[in-house]
Amino acid sequence: MKAGEDPAGQGSGDWAVCPRCRDMIYGPRLERNLRVCPACGHHHRLTAHERITQLFDADSVELLGTRVRTGDPLLFADTEPYSARLAAARAATGLDEAVVLAEGSVQGHRVMAAVMDFRFLGGSLGSAVGELITLAAERALDERLPLLIVAASGGARMQEGTLSLMQMAKTAQALGALDTAGILTLSLITDPTYGGVAASFATLCDVIIAEPGARMGFAGPRVISQTIRQTLPAGFQTAEHLLAHGLVDTIRPRAELRDTLARLLATVAEPAARTGRTEPPPDGEPLIRDPAQLPESAVWETVQRARHLGRPTTLDYFGRLFTGFEELRGDRQGGECPSIVGGTACLDGIPVMVLGHQKGHTSKELNERNFGMATPAGYRKAARLLRLAGKLGLPVITLVDTPGAFPGLEAEEQGQAVVIAENIRLMTALPVPVVTLVTGEGGSGGALALAVADRVLVCANAVYSVISPEGCAAILWNDAAMAPVAAEALRIDAGALLRLGIADAVVPEPADGAHNDPALAADYVHAALASVLDELRPMPVSELVAARYARFRAYGAVESFMNATEEAMQS
Repeated sequence: MKAGEDPAGQGSGDWAVCPRCRDMIYGPRLERNLRVCPACGHHHRLTAHERITQLFDADSVELLGTRVRTGDPLLFADTEPYSARLAAARAATGLDEAVVLAEGSVQGHRVMAAVMDFRFLGGSLGSAVGELITLAAERALDERLPLLIVAASGGARMQEGTLSLMQMAKTAQALGALDTAGILTLSLITDPTYGGVAASFATLCDVIIAEPGARMGFAGPRVISQTIRQTLPAGFQTAEHLLAHGLVDTIRPRAELRDTLARLLATVAEPAARTGRTEPPPDGEPLIRDPAQLPESAVWETVQRARHLGRPTTLDYFGRLFTGFEELRGDRQGGECPSIVGGTACLDGIPVMVLGHQKGHTSKELNERNFGMATPAGYRKAARLLRLAGKLGLPVITLVDTPGAFPGLEAEEQGQAVVIAENIRLMTALPVPVVTLVTGEGGSGGALALAVADRVLVCANAVYSVISPEGCAAILWNDAAMAPVAAEALRIDAGALLRLGIADAVVPEPADGAHNDPALAADYVHAALASVLDELRPMPVSELVAARYARFRAYGAVESFMNATEEAMQS
C-alpha cells in the first residue's frame, strides 16, 4: 500500500458540508485546500494516510509493515462484544489499529512518525496503540532519527481496563529513553486529543504544535462541567486557549506545517561548516577588550541610551541575525510570559537556541511585553528551552535587556525568587556553549537568570547592575534625583564591566547608540557572536563547564585572614 491511499476507499464526494460554518464546499476544492474550509478555516479531520501524504516529501515514505493487533483480554462486552467492535473498526478503516507508522522525509530531513487515525475507535489508547507508539520510539532510538507523533484520540480504551491505563507509563518511558539519548521529539496535536494520550506521549515531546482549533485535555469539557457544575469559558481547551496558558509551543495552520517541521528538524541536522556572512564589521575587530578603546561618556548618558525606545529589541536582532527562527512558547505548567522570547534558529548555518528579554518600541508593545520584566512563567519557559538545548547539544545565545524581574504580587506567590535561583543553577552546568550579550539594560537577578555564560558580552551603550540607579539613589541617598551619581558609583557601564571582569568584551555600536543605525548595530552583533561561537564550539563539554564554574567561583572582592591558631600551626 502506498502512502496517501485511503484503505477504506472513502471519497469526499462532489460536495461537503463544513461542520463549523455549514457552508457547502466543492469536494475537489476542499482537497486542494488540504481539507481546510476556505470560508471559516475549520480543519477537517484527516485519515492517517492523508496526513502522511500531506506532511512527507513525495516518494520518501516507507510505511512500516508492523502488524500489531490488540486482543480482547477482558472478554469485554457492553452493548456488543469488544471483539466485534474491533472487527468492525478494521473493516471500516482498513487498518489493524489506530496508529500508522512511517519513516520518510520532510523537506529532505528524515523523521520517524507515528500517526493516529481517529476513525479507529476514536483513536482510543489500548494495548496495540501503546505498543505501536513504543515501537516507533524504539526505532527512532535505534536509527537516531527525530520522532514525530500526530495525536488524535478520545482517551483511554475502556474495554481493555487497566491494561489501557498502563500504556501511559509504557509510552512515557519510551519517550524518556529518547530524552536520555538526545533525540528530538515533536508532537502535532489535532482535534481531538484527550485522556491518556494527552496525559502521556502527546505532551511529553520537546515541541508541541497544534492545528488551529484543536482541542486537548485530560478530562473532556462535558465531564468537567458536570463535575464542577460550572459553565466553561468559550474556547476552553482549544489550541488557542492552550497557547495562552503555555501548554503548546505554537499553532500552525495545515498549509504551514511542513515548513514548521522542516525548520525544527533542521536544528538537529548535522551542521556543515559555518556559512553566511564572515566578513569583519566595518571597523575591523568585532570585539573590544581594552577599556581604553571605548569612547568617553557619562554613565548616566549611557543609561539613557540603554533605555532608548528605538534601540533594537531581542526580536529585532533575531530577525536580522538568524535564519529559521521558530519561536517556542510556554512553560508547560500553565503559564506563558511574553517578556521572554526564545526558540531554535541558525546563525550562519549553525543550529542554536536563542532566547532573551523582549521590550518593545511603542507604549503598546512595552505594555504587552510588560516592559521586559519577566514573570516566573517566563523564567520557567527559559529553563525549558535551556534544557532542550542541553539535550540536543545546541549552543545557547541569550540577549539580556530588562530593568529586572517583575516585582508583582502574583510573581512572588508563584516563586519568582525560586525560578531565578533555579535558572542560575541550571546554566552553571549546561553541557553546551553559552554566550550572553547584554544589549540594553541588565537589571539585577532578572538579568543574571539568563546570563550565566561562558562568554559575557556587553554592547557599548548597555548597562549591567545589581539595582537600577534610581533604586540605589532612593535607598542609599534617600533621593531618587541622585540617580546619575548612583550610576557613576555603581560602575555599570561597559568600560567598568570590562575592568571588573564581568564582561569579556564589548560590542561596538554606531555613533551615539544602536538606535541611530539598527542595521549596522546588528552587523556588529553578528560579527561578535560568530567570533565567540567559533571559539567555544570546539571546546570539550567538560572543559566548558569547568571553566564556567571557575569563572563565577572567582568573582568577589574578599580578603582571607588566618586566625592565630592557624598561623601558629603553619609556623
